[in-house]
Amino acid sequence: MHDSFRRGIRLGVPFAGVGLLLSLSFGVLAVQTGLSPFQAVVMSAVVHAGSAQFAALSVVAAGGGVLPAVASGGLMNARFLAMGIALAPSLPGRPAVRALQGQAVVDPSWAMASNGDGTFDRWQLFGATVPQYAGWLTGTALGAYGGDLLGDTDRFGLDAVFPTFFLALLLAELRDPRSRGVAVAGAVVALVLVPFTPAGVPVLAASVAALVGLARRR
Repeated sequence: MHDSFRRGIRLGVPFAGVGLLLSLSFGVLAVQTGLSPFQAVVMSAVVHAGSAQFAALSVVAAGGGVLPAVASGGLMNARFLAMGIALAPSLPGRPAVRALQGQAVVDPSWAMASNGDGTFDRWQLFGATVPQYAGWLTGTALGAYGGDLLGDTDRFGLDAVFPTFFLALLLAELRDPRSRGVAVAGAVVALVLVPFTPAGVPVLAASVAALVGLARRR
């Protein structure tokens, strides 16, 4: 347990650095959109999902209300349904206990905790999420409360962090022959749909490839 948890922390630190830059951008943009710095930090603490937070923020910036923003964020997070289904057998306890443990699922942690045989190391998952969560909150606070010092975030290239982040995850999966086909299928589905569908739909559709791969393994 302790070795897995510590290994997870070590693996999560590089992703925490990426998340800090991404959440820094979110904090700045959230305040520019109309949220207070405190609201931006609370949103990151509760949601901790970059794609969902940026999707909700884009709806608010476009003049949408709370419900459309929540729906947009929920659509972006729908991929966690497939990830949760795959993870569930590796989590002990009653449904409520498993659901609580499942709150540690973020994309890098889920991928790094996979044992490659359909099972997951839950303590490595927990450990990998700890530095990422800390980095996400820290970046959001820095961006929200110190955004005036940064000005236009685009000139720092922070808008490119998010796609680069997911590309790194994809490349990691491509190195494993057992998951290569699923990774390629998901990438193709997402790339085809990006120009024609609303934000969130490509990720949701790509998760179907993961479900198909899981079903075939079983």
